[in-house]
Amino acid sequence: MREIIKDVLTWSWFSPPHGYNFNGWLLTLPGGNRCVDPVEPPPEVVEEIVREGVSQILLTNRNHSRAANHVRTRTGALTLIHPAGAEHARKQQTEVDGELRVGEKIGPLTIVGVPGKSPGEVALHWPERRVLFIGDAVIGHPPGRCGLLREHVMEDPPRLRVSVTQLLSLDFATLLVGDGEPILRDAKERLRELVATFPA
Repeated sequence: MREIIKDVLTWSWFSPPHGYNFNGWLLTLPGGNRCVDPVEPPPEVVEEIVREGVSQILLTNRNHSRAANHVRTRTGALTLIHPAGAEHARKQQTEVDGELRVGEKIGPLTIVGVPGKSPGEVALHWPERRVLFIGDAVIGHPPGRCGLLREHVMEDPPRLRVSVTQLLSLDFATLLVGDGEPILRDAKERLRELVATFPA
């Protein structure tokens, strides 16, 4: 794992079919560490996660269960997901302990709804740090730019474009994505460039 910004550690798993990394995040916070969308960690990362400790695992969407059960088993953390994604996640054998509700806060993170790719997609906004965590609503591909997943994997592409456009109302400069390369500066401008390509 490496510290990508202060108090945020990351590790990645390369997806050959996609041609880019999937990313997991560990936030080291005074009120309890949070793990966001954990991808499968190699053994040395597992041991580091266990040493750091995790109080909660936050899943941004129903398809990002990934290594949540593994981290949960090793750390005793509780796994939280938006209620609209919980049933699907459970069908994938994900152990779910609680809910992420739009507008509420988990530590310093505010839960933001970004439905469209799936109904329960959320982003996590850290306003004090001007950081936005995103699962599948936006990807960091090609590197240095924002993109969208292919439309055939989206439940409601027009709704997703509206959700992504609404993210521009938030204050952020860093975009930490579940898929692709994170954008560590001027991220809002990169997102604005993506939104400018949307059909009117």
